[in-house]
Amino acid sequence: MQLSKDLSTIILDHGSGGLLSQDLVTNIIVPRLGKRYLGKMEDSAVFKLKESTIAMTTDSFVIDPIFFGNGNIGKISICGTVNDLAVSGAKPLYLTLAMVIEEGFPLSDLKKILEAITETAKEAGVYIVAGDTKVVRKGEVDKIFINTSGVGVFTQDSTKLTMSSVKEGDDIIVTGQIGNHSIHILSMREGLGYEQKVLSDCAPLNKMIDKVLKKHANNIHYMRDLTRGGLGSALNEISTAINKGIEIKLYEIPIQQETQMAADMLGVNPIYLANEGTLVIFCSPDVANDVIAVLKADKYGKKSSVVGKVKRTKDNKVISVNNEGEIKLIDHLYGQELPRLC
Repeated sequence: MQLSKDLSTIILDHGSGGLLSQDLVTNIIVPRLGKRYLGKMEDSAVFKLKESTIAMTTDSFVIDPIFFGNGNIGKISICGTVNDLAVSGAKPLYLTLAMVIEEGFPLSDLKKILEAITETAKEAGVYIVAGDTKVVRKGEVDKIFINTSGVGVFTQDSTKLTMSSVKEGDDIIVTGQIGNHSIHILSMREGLGYEQKVLSDCAPLNKMIDKVLKKHANNIHYMRDLTRGGLGSALNEISTAINKGIEIKLYEIPIQQETQMAADMLGVNPIYLANEGTLVIFCSPDVANDVIAVLKADKYGKKSSVVGKVKRTKDNKVISVNNEGEIKLIDHLYGQELPRLC
């Protein structure tokens, strides 16, 4: 018996563990995950892995608004976890899906989120193997929060990418226009009017990463997805960890004109703005041009550019150079530029 067809919103009894809970999972959630769901409705997922080394990650998603111009919280929850696995050099395989839903949340919105999860998981080639759903009283959570955990594997020819592998002289590549996700979300939230021209870059990047590693695994030293804190925070964290300087050419960093305009209006530096489908890659300089060619052949890497180099700088800091030769320090970000972007 399908009970949810008579309801238009989530009610507290959907989280009771009784008939409505079973109905929510069996008749609303699982059918929309379709072939992307491999779970058995048991307390744990059991699966075999031929590989002896795995990567594992977890992330929670609280984005506001939950629906945006070219995605929603469901899409971003899959992209975030898939990308975290892929940048380590692992092949993402299995994800868990946990949702905390507010009483009164429209079932029609939940269905849209689940459909986005399914579509994105299919594009990335990953499967949902286990999950959990909790319903809380109105006001105890803002609409819906999602947690996804992921498992990826390292095959025999996989390259494990770690910060310690970054070398002095490495070229630094950014694979897309920075700041678009932040500006898109903020524009929607605050009514700035940029959201039609500046879309989120949210995307699963594992297949693009795989293309690069298949051709240049021995010369790719590290990757990082540029989420919270953006390019500036990632570079500072890497520079500190390896105790080496980094120089970035500001005029080589890909950025959409409207994103720059919005950042200037808001008084924020786009180098610290969050992305959800953009990477920074550290590679040997002799393969950088070919890596760019591979990236540009992929729909998510068409704006790729070499933006800097690992080199000796004063006190091994991260510095930027503009087109007039002016040098500035790119310091650690204190606090956060913008809240609840993922």
